[in-house]
Amino acid sequence: MKRILSMLVVSLLVGLAFSSTLIASSGDIGIDERYGKPKVVLGEALSEEQKDQVRNLLNVTDPEQVDEYIVTAEDLVNFIDGDPSSNMYSSAKITRQGEGYGVVVNIVNPENITQVTSEMYANALLTAGIENALVEVASPLKVSGHSALTGIYKAYNVDGESLDKERMEVANQELDVATDLTEDAGIDESKVSELLTEIKKQIAEQNPATKEDVERIVSEQLENLNIQLSPEDREMLTNLFEKMRNINIDFGQVTEQLDSIVADLKGKLDEVTGGDTEGFWQSVKDFFTNLIDSIRGLFS
Repeated sequence: MKRILSMLVVSLLVGLAFSSTLIASSGDIGIDERYGKPKVVLGEALSEEQKDQVRNLLNVTDPEQVDEYIVTAEDLVNFIDGDPSSNMYSSAKITRQGEGYGVVVNIVNPENITQVTSEMYANALLTAGIENALVEVASPLKVSGHSALTGIYKAYNVDGESLDKERMEVANQELDVATDLTEDAGIDESKVSELLTEIKKQIAEQNPATKEDVERIVSEQLENLNIQLSPEDREMLTNLFEKMRNINIDFGQVTEQLDSIVADLKGKLDEVTGGDTEGFWQSVKDFFTNLIDSIRGLFS
């Protein structure tokens, strides 16, 4: 019994280690007068009680300190020609930052955002043309997380500002491709984000002139990251980046921010594993094998 208790303690510590890499709090920094108030965008489908929950999650303690908006299915149609019957739940807070800050995305309650990771959001936002912002995402109930992207678009399409519609549409497609590769093809979330980021970096570096060039870059990065995809998924990925090439998205302007996404992905894993990824996962496997054997022993 003592052995089982000690194993359960270790299991808890492993869980806490993972949680510490996923959850962060931005704190209340007040209004930066250079960039205006932070913008909070709440999903239309939320009840008033749920909206209050989201405000608490996003650390909105004073309504006078933020500009608040509601993101609707109509916004989804206007920005990306989306489905007008969609339900909008996931919400976001956007705080503008100075040049060189990059795009930092913090999912404040990741247990409720079930498909989209912070790196997926960051990649899509860079594609849409957003730079230098702290973006916090939250939901009071379990959702995929897709509607938060439209909410962020809305925050950037007020007060005379506007994002390019083609870029918003392809960024939304990118998010769909990322979650499809994770859910349907079974590719690890971090691997998907790293793949998308590395392809963008190579497109910035090589400036492909044809779809065949894009297809070659995609194939090279799949091989470099040892990712196996079906011909259909390869075509889906190639078509996504061909569309980006056709609308002349210049990823060279955000290469440093792309580098930071990869660094964050590797940093999170190194923080948990101590740099020994293979040894860490073997120790986790051994732990649970021993735990199961011990529980079996109680009934033998």
